[in-house]
Amino acid sequence: KSLAIMAPGFSADCLETLEELAMEGRESFEDHGGGEFEYVPCLNASDPGMAVIRQIAKENLAGWVE
Repeated sequence: KSLAIMAPGFSADCLETLEELAMEGRESFEDHGGGEFEYVPCLNASDPGMAVIRQIAKENLAGWVE
């Protein structure tokens, strides 16, 4: 009865993601007899993840922003 949950459609967490998945998801899982719950954070939660986001933005904004 273990669960790891993530939001693969999001590269960055927002308050809604954190509240619905990390908080409400944990509460619902535990209320229904679940054991270990782990929320896997989005890329913006770590320095390496932010480096990926910055690089993608830099490559895709090349020529658009001086």
